Amino acid sequence: QVQLVESGGGLVQAGGSLRLSCAASGPTFNIRVMGWFRQAPGKEGEFVAGITWSTGSTNYRNSVKGRFTISRDYGQNTVYLQMNSLKSEDTAVYYCSSRRSIGIVTGPSQYDYWGRGTQVTVSS
Repeated sequence: QVQLVESGGGLVQAGGSLRLSCAASGPTFNIRVMGWFRQAPGKEGEFVAGITWSTGSTNYRNSVKGRFTISRDYGQNTVYLQMNSLKSEDTAVYYCSSRRSIGIVTGPSQYDYWGRGTQVTVSS
């Protein structure tokens, strides 16, 4: 099965930037879509951004459009989430996920594999 390992989380002041990375290994030929989700304490997980593995097409939740950018390095089997102009409400554990079916969807249950997550804390 596909293994996903996130890195790059940390503590940053509001207005600052972080770049998350997610390295995929295993049968990566099965991957059609990669996604980033997040979960804040006491809240449900939510879709943040997704990217089609072959074409690089992207989709974002409205609250991060213009601030976050998802990208992938096809040769390195790595997906990135560049986060700029961070706000306190972006504080959460961020999870990387992969999907074997086509189409960038926003429901967590529609993704097949998950990383363990990386903490992002934005201080105001």
